[in-house]
Amino acid sequence: MNLNILVLPGDGIGTEVTAEAVRVLEVVCQKWGHTLNLKDALLGGIAIHKTGTPFPAETEKLALEADAVLMGAVGLPEFDEWPPEKRPERGLLGIRKAMGVFANLRPVRSYKALLDSSPLKNHLVDGVDMIIVRELNGGIYYGTPRGIYTDGPEPRAVNTMAYTQSEIDRVTRMGFELARKRRKKLTSVDKSNVLETSQLWRRVVVEVAKDYPDVELDHLLVDNCAMQLVLNPKRFDVLVTENMFGDILSDEGAILAGSIGMLPSASIGAKKPNGAWTGLYEPVHGSAPDIAGQNKANPFGAIGSVAALLEYSFGLVEEAAAVNRATEAVLTSGRVTADLKPAGTPATTQQVGEAVCQAL
Repeated sequence: MNLNILVLPGDGIGTEVTAEAVRVLEVVCQKWGHTLNLKDALLGGIAIHKTGTPFPAETEKLALEADAVLMGAVGLPEFDEWPPEKRPERGLLGIRKAMGVFANLRPVRSYKALLDSSPLKNHLVDGVDMIIVRELNGGIYYGTPRGIYTDGPEPRAVNTMAYTQSEIDRVTRMGFELARKRRKKLTSVDKSNVLETSQLWRRVVVEVAKDYPDVELDHLLVDNCAMQLVLNPKRFDVLVTENMFGDILSDEGAILAGSIGMLPSASIGAKKPNGAWTGLYEPVHGSAPDIAGQNKANPFGAIGSVAALLEYSFGLVEEAAAVNRATEAVLTSGRVTADLKPAGTPATTQQVGEAVCQAL
């Protein structure tokens, strides 16, 4: 198979972890006989420095031409006081919109070797295996009107949470499709006791569920869900929720894996004629400028994103499983970065990448 992939290393540690993810991808293609065609482009703070915009037109063009996009991280402290529409993060929102991705998939699983890395008790974390499906195109991050207004007696800020039936329908169906291939349980998370958007959300989910009678459906209010994620995380298989709730809950899920550096993600759009999904793949963590350039960032989230890329955008399930097995083997060996609290000397970013390649 020909794999045409655009690589966007981004800012901070994004360049370091993406380099190791690409090495793993190269080993996979060599071992299974695939042809790998890579192109690089700019996104985020580095793009602002070099082009004046966080999402250059050339990056958009290359992203739309690629089969899949692999991204590192965006964001730099020097832009923290800039207006939202000019900050590096606007590039991430821009590429998601341009590619038409509407669901962010964040797998959260525990590894035996990392049980002690989680702040939760081992018996709570052992066996956790879930996917959080977050809607990406609607909700309070995109709703209008929005802004800060100073024309009244005092400054006033407004954000609007808005959803359409079709936006809810398509992300819910993706959640059901994933659950159907797993343990056949879907949990829909909303705040329907307070929010009208959540009342519509719940009605649409209930209607869609009629097409998936083999999948068990339950509903949780978002505050209760946040509590259950730390009290009884093993109860969850697939969670589906709106944009802001998903943003918060998926980061909470990071503590179950032992480190936010462990979590991959896949932002998925429409299905292609071959049945594969359009996808933008990135680790959950940020650009971590405090450790950038020190060769100690955890690359497992980026490597896991490669596994997701292989499975969702190319249907290469065997290759994806091999990457995940190699990751688990390296974790078991103890050759891990400092954030995972190894017993001995922490491994560098490059050493972890090399170890995964050797395990493959």
